[in-house]
Order: sequence, then structure tokens, then C-alpha cells
Amino acid sequence: MARTADPNRRAELLDQIVDYLAGHGLSTLSMRPLAEHLGKSTRVLTHHFADKDELLSATMERLDERHRAWLRSLPGWAGSDSVGTIIRRTWDWQASEDNLPIARLVHEIEGLAAGGRLRGHVPRLLADRSEFVAGLLRERGVPEADALRISTLANSAYTGLQIDLLTTGDRERVEEALDQLCALVDEQVATYG
Repeated sequence: MARTADPNRRAELLDQIVDYLAGHGLSTLSMRPLAEHLGKSTRVLTHHFADKDELLSATMERLDERHRAWLRSLPGWAGSDSVGTIIRRTWDWQASEDNLPIARLVHEIEGLAAGGRLRGHVPRLLADRSEFVAGLLRERGVPEADALRISTLANSAYTGLQIDLLTTGDRERVEEALDQLCALVDEQVATYG
């Protein structure tokens, strides 16, 4: 009789896999090198995940859960801090040297998804991020239709700035542009207050 996979052990494995992918990338993911890196056999992985597709889906979901939990834990998210302030705090966290590998992983996922190579695996982190930020904007008094439009624009600009930083390394120029983005978002939100 096969043993049931322990959900706590699976969660631990998913966190380790997310961390592995942040350092090694997603495009070359293979079960054997992953298992070796984790100090496990491929059998342990297949005990928790039927195949690579299931492992990939579960990993994307876990990355999304971690990212959303972190964003919601930001000071001011549930309070009265401006959206621009929260955007800047998010940037400061994501653009720190310790967290840049996760940012690179998210952008790799975006590129693979845009190229049609992740059909069925695009995490909510990408698919629903405009709605996620629109929720914050609605909490700050922005009407529904406008919240989604402003969120889409802010997310797209933010992503572009982050890719610019990752590709050019010109932190000073990029962060000046980020500060302008934060000010523009706050100006938009203030029109509804």
C-alpha cells in the first residue's frame, strides 16, 4: 500500500523548489538535478508530485502564495499609507540583492508564459496581479473600473522598470523613474479622495 504524501513535507519541498528555481531558473528544470540539489531521490519528488507538470503547477502556486503573503505583510498595506509608498516598499524589497533572484525568476516566468511555453502553468501572480493591486486601489477609494486601469498601468510600468534595472544595472536612473511612477499613482488616487 502506497503511503499518502505528507502535506507539511510537500510544503517544505515546494519552498525548497522555489528557492532552487530562483537560483537556477525554470527553463532548464529537470527532476534529476533538482532531486540531487535537494539531497533527495527522484522517487521522493514523484511521491509528492505525479510528474514534472504537477511539480511545476504546485511550485508556481507556492511562489504566488509566498509573494502575495509578503505583499500583504508590507507596513501600510492594510492602513492608510499611499499606494506610491507601498509600490516603493515593494521595490525596495524586490530589488534588494537577497531578493533579486526571485524577481529574475518571476521575469523568466513572464517570458516563458509570453512565449506560450507555460500553458496551464501561469500562476495567479502573473494572471491576476492587476486585480490584486486594483483591490488595494479600491480600498483607497478608487472606483472599480478606474482601479483596474490604474493598476494595469502601474504594474506594467513597474515591471518594465524592474527589467530595466536587471538588464542595465542603472539603479539611480531607474529608481528616479520609479519615484516618478509612485508620484503619478498617488496623484491619480488623490483625485478620488
